[in-house]
Amino acid sequence: IQYITKRLKNEVWEKSMDDEIDAIEKNQTWELMDLPKGKDMIGVKWVYKTKYNADGKVQKHKARLVAR
Repeated sequence: IQYITKRLKNEVWEKSMDDEIDAIEKNQTWELMDLPKGKDMIGVKWVYKTKYNADGKVQKHKARLVAR
């Protein structure tokens, strides 16, 4: 049961991460390009948040990809 619970949670977060990547691509938020010599790449990290309804039930799982 613990494995199934972990897998379901992973699927929920994977879906929210896919949604975030789709939104980034759709909105043309970033542009991929070659890194100029002598410059460092900006790192990114995932931030996760669970939103709840007024009655305390899960409304939405939200994942954001942010610069470090």
